[in-house]
Amino acid sequence: MLTAYRRHLDGCKSTTRDEKKCQCPVWVQGTAHGVSIRKSLSVRSWEAGQKLIRDIEVGTQVSTETVKSAGEKFLADCAARQLGPAQMGKYKLLVEELTERFGDQRVGSLTVDDLRAYRESWTLSPITSSKKLERLRTFFKFCNESGWASGNPAKVIKAPKVKQKPTLPFSDTEVEKLLTAVAEYPDRPHGRREQVRAFLLVLRYSGLRIGDVIKMRRADFSDGKILLYTQKTGQPVWLPLPSHVTNALSELPGSAYFFWSGNGKLKSAVADWQRSLAKLCKLAGIGGHAHRFRDTFAVGLLSAGVTLEDVSVLLGHSSIRITEKHYAPWVKSRQNSLEAAVSKAWKIAS
Repeated sequence: MLTAYRRHLDGCKSTTRDEKKCQCPVWVQGTAHGVSIRKSLSVRSWEAGQKLIRDIEVGTQVSTETVKSAGEKFLADCAARQLGPAQMGKYKLLVEELTERFGDQRVGSLTVDDLRAYRESWTLSPITSSKKLERLRTFFKFCNESGWASGNPAKVIKAPKVKQKPTLPFSDTEVEKLLTAVAEYPDRPHGRREQVRAFLLVLRYSGLRIGDVIKMRRADFSDGKILLYTQKTGQPVWLPLPSHVTNALSELPGSAYFFWSGNGKLKSAVADWQRSLAKLCKLAGIGGHAHRFRDTFAVGLLSAGVTLEDVSVLLGHSSIRITEKHYAPWVKSRQNSLEAAVSKAWKIAS
């Protein structure tokens, strides 16, 4: 028979061996399957300790994989899957936080309450918190499938309620104000003003994410079209551009890239261009960011009658549901159908 007990740390006010509320290590002693056992269970939760003892008594193999070692193997697996730098960075941050909080505790010993307490330490917006919770679930799914945990405790944690902000494209007037404000933008170094103007035009007429625009190579541009692999889906996208956009690109001097030296990290280049766009928006007296150009591109096409399926492909979405979620109100064919249905109903009623 096995018995759980606490080994109280210096400074702990509790003295009883079966104290359930303190956070001192839980140990086990006794005999199971003819073997004398006296060891740490590598947990601090009394409930988790009791579960481990039951597993030992029924002969279930208990994994000794710690949060730290599981995190290292998880990141190695992510690298082997060739995840992008941005996604790898977020997973690394998650593993660092888990390791700092849970240390050498067994990954299989963590409970839902442990993870809820961890989530309570987050100071994030609802949507950012939801994304982080998805990554936490992915980590524990990996641990479960690897045999280190008997389940996925993160799976039952409720995601915060996210209020979806409406799509806010730039109006034609706002785009003109931004183009006009380019003349006031500091031309340092010389040629920066023309580069900013071309960058703005590509954002407006390509619908590409800011990182994809920065990665544009001259070799990917020919006959008025650009060929890129979008950063989130990796799908090849051919995009025809209006003549005034291609002219602006053709006039730019530079190396292999239009908007990047190619040195350093893409993340740093994205941050630099975000600051440049913020400065331009301030000069134009308009609130905005790079993603509003993407919305403007999508809404413009949908309003012109381009199908939701085609717009989804051009945006590089992995599913048409994502496109529909953000842009359904702008689908012209759907709006025409609704208007016709309502008009027909009024005629019948009258």
